[in-house]
Amino acid sequence: MATDDPDTIRREFGEAVNMTAGELEEWLGTEESEAVGQKDGDAESTGHASGRRIVELLRTKKADLTDDDLAHMRKVHGYVARHLAQEPSGEDVEASRWRYSLMNWGHDPLKK
Repeated sequence: MATDDPDTIRREFGEAVNMTAGELEEWLGTEESEAVGQKDGDAESTGHASGRRIVELLRTKKADLTDDDLAHMRKVHGYVARHLAQEPSGEDVEASRWRYSLMNWGHDPLKK
């Protein structure tokens, strides 16, 4: 069940997003990042747009987060949790679309 508690939302977001703002920003500039995700024609993918928003959120002070920001943070946590559960078995995931999609949402599954 989704929570509306801002502290819980921020904690879960922090657990889901394991890339720094700088790492994510650099990743979003790659061809691999732009090649994955749901797109409508030539438009930016949902995940890529979310990644840009995550960079902003990571650079926003806790006191300055809006309800809209918290809603996106909750969305990010849910996406990462669902996508991690779909990890492909029996294949090298390092250069997989699965990993690249997660990275657009701020989570590198290979990062320790």
